Amino acid sequence: MVSRSYSNLLDLAYGGTPTLSQEKKRFPRVATVPGLLSEVEDDNCNSVSSDAPSSVSQERMIIVGNQLPLRAHQNTDDEGWCFSWDEDSLLLQLKDGLGEDVEVIYVGCLKEEVPPNEQDDVAQTLLETFKCVPAFLPPELFTKFYHGFCKQHLWPLFHYMLPLSPDLGGRFDRSLWQAYVSVNKIFADKVMEVINPDDDYVWVHDYHLMVLPTFLRKRFNRVKLGFFLHSPFPSSEIYRTLPVREELLRALLNSDLIGFHTFDYARHFLTCCSRMLGLSYQSKRGYIGLEYYGRTVSIKILPVGIHIGQLQSVLNLPETEAKVAELRNKFRGQTVMLGVDDMDIFKGISLKLLAMEQLLMQHTENTGQVVLVQIANPARGRGRDVEEVRSETYATVKRINNAFGRPGYDPVALIDTPLQFYERIAYYVIAECCLVTAVRDGMNLIPYEYIICRQGNEKLDQTLGLNPLEPKRSMLVVSEFIGCSPSLSGAIRVNPWNIDAVADAMDSALILSEAEKQLRHEKHYRYVSTHDVAYWARSFLQDLERACGDHLRKRCWGIGFGLGFRVVAMDPNFRKLSVEHIVAAYKRTKNRAILLDYDSTLLLTSSLSTIPNVEAVGILNNLCRDPKNVVFLVSAKDRKTLTEWFSCCEKLGIAAENGYFIRPKHDADWETCISVPDFDWKQIAEPVMKLYTETTDGSAIETKESSLVWNYRDADPDFGFCQAKELLDHLESVLANEPVLVKSGQHIIEVKPQGVNKGLVAEHLLVTMKQKGMLPDFVLCIGDDRSDEDMFEVIMRATAGPYLSPVADVFACTVGQKCSKAKYYVEDRTEILRMFQVLANASEHASKIAPRPSNRAIIDRV
Repeated sequence: MVSRSYSNLLDLAYGGTPTLSQEKKRFPRVATVPGLLSEVEDDNCNSVSSDAPSSVSQERMIIVGNQLPLRAHQNTDDEGWCFSWDEDSLLLQLKDGLGEDVEVIYVGCLKEEVPPNEQDDVAQTLLETFKCVPAFLPPELFTKFYHGFCKQHLWPLFHYMLPLSPDLGGRFDRSLWQAYVSVNKIFADKVMEVINPDDDYVWVHDYHLMVLPTFLRKRFNRVKLGFFLHSPFPSSEIYRTLPVREELLRALLNSDLIGFHTFDYARHFLTCCSRMLGLSYQSKRGYIGLEYYGRTVSIKILPVGIHIGQLQSVLNLPETEAKVAELRNKFRGQTVMLGVDDMDIFKGISLKLLAMEQLLMQHTENTGQVVLVQIANPARGRGRDVEEVRSETYATVKRINNAFGRPGYDPVALIDTPLQFYERIAYYVIAECCLVTAVRDGMNLIPYEYIICRQGNEKLDQTLGLNPLEPKRSMLVVSEFIGCSPSLSGAIRVNPWNIDAVADAMDSALILSEAEKQLRHEKHYRYVSTHDVAYWARSFLQDLERACGDHLRKRCWGIGFGLGFRVVAMDPNFRKLSVEHIVAAYKRTKNRAILLDYDSTLLLTSSLSTIPNVEAVGILNNLCRDPKNVVFLVSAKDRKTLTEWFSCCEKLGIAAENGYFIRPKHDADWETCISVPDFDWKQIAEPVMKLYTETTDGSAIETKESSLVWNYRDADPDFGFCQAKELLDHLESVLANEPVLVKSGQHIIEVKPQGVNKGLVAEHLLVTMKQKGMLPDFVLCIGDDRSDEDMFEVIMRATAGPYLSPVADVFACTVGQKCSKAKYYVEDRTEILRMFQVLANASEHASKIAPRPSNRAIIDRV
């Protein structure tokens, strides 16, 4: 295997290049301190830029997680380290779905702390033996990163817990955020040491590494990068309270594919992007995508599965069989209901116990017959809230057992000591019902494991005295607030906060008929067995390959600083309009056509006023005075308003209402580009728009001579968007037989006569100039929204027709770096005005040198 590695990250920052081995194919030695590797692989130099195609074509996946899928312990005799795979790690299990031809490298931390003097040797051993790249974090930094920002800020907030007081999660601490960013940077450095950016795929996991995509994208613009969030993503009302909300969103959007367990989590993320970044998403052929600076960020919705092979191998162990026999004898004559949860505030253990207490109070016949076995795993976090949950759990169990217990029977069996995996599996096998009532959980695979274990095998059937030919049965009571709930349609879904409802669900699970339990089990088993972890990983990789498919077809460059960095991806021919280039073309040409969209050229976005300023009007007048120029201003506004605003621009051509009305100069009459027999359709459309205006706060109707516009710019973004979609469908339905076009734009729904668009203005101008013998050899067209794309299309199409000089310079230019039919872009409106000022100065300078033609000649030509 050949791997492109980086011998010195500091050299790369200053333009240095790494070396590749052509003979001995192996991994490089990994340095624990970024900037120095003890080995390099070759004397030949290759560019590390992801813009150049790589000579190495090896499909490889770099999986990055907070922890490596390894177990580590020190040998007591020689003080050496012993490592083994952690078979329970999801990062290890997903490898089964990537295929044998995909090489996997892991980047992450070790669970054990390694002394600094041993880190180099350990790193080399892990790389050579396990293909793992460890990130060694100083203890203080790790504490601030994991127990601080991750567990104190992100984890509670993503589970809908607001820091309303210092006791609840704690106030936002900037130092913890800085530690979080620093750790993500360390992980990025580790990825850079082994990545081949042109060929490797990178898959980042979970909320611990949410800003890692920015660091990787900044270093390699075309890195193939996927991210999967294993926790819930909260609603926008919760998420927006996070002080670094935009930094995290923009970092995630530097991925090519973002994965979520459920549609709710994805919907919340998309809503946050809409409300906080102004981004909208669209679905194409079933794929959801966000347009972000020319890149399409894909959204993946698929819950993770379990490793069925591992479970079945444990089910076949003699230890499991023996444990099942032991538990069968222990609970003989009793129905076992099982709960398996971490001891933390979101797993709802105390609520489940209260429901059990309610069940025994309401259905006394269950006393002595039903046992709730609650396995309490150690909490992953720490703090006072964990201690409170533990204390409450012990107190509730004690109260229930004292009230309903009897000699030889305790209604609740709390197991808070660590269990071997096979022991937990044995409890799954004997339990008639599994209860998962977390108040909030990203996924929770306990129900999946339970279903597979209840399917069992022949040996376990013999142990339990079951007929192997009879269908298996199981029951699930699950919270509606956990990620696996939507995929378990046969489960009894409950609101865990409703104690009575949970108690009723437990009773229903006990009294349901055997045939019904068998049907539910069969349905669940069919889903879980076909949607395992391998299926999940394989599906994610396929979508990641699709999302990265057009990387090489686009031109990429990075903009922004810090965590505001993003990559702009455009057509290879799309480039910034150079002032020097356009001025040179302007000076050597004689017949110039200039088309300007009003809102994108003369209106400053920072101002609430829509009236053009004096400076802009002065520049327009200077351009219009040049007899070689024909200048047209194109706007969606009505002709009366435009006449008032530009009354002093005598030679300025104006197109009102997106090209329906045209006036070549101030003293000319208004013309219509298209014949419209009547506007009776307004009597149908306007009442419909009024209905939506009354029910949508912040919306309004703009009535024009040729069109009706429903504007929802000041409405709630989500509600306005939903209402706009509904209005669009409504108008299309009622106006189906009318000669109109119903069109959605940026915060508007517009109804206008068919055929009316800004492209008509461009066609009219080119045809008129040709008829007057002024074949344009210079065309400048500037706009910034969707309606201006019609002008760009006409201008670019005209380059191959008879309406332009064969040597014409054509500049179709959009405002901002985004996907467009234009071939050029300018950064903002200030840059446009500055460019026009330079062009106007060039015209004045030329007029001082050349004899100035008479006013009569100017009027005749225009």
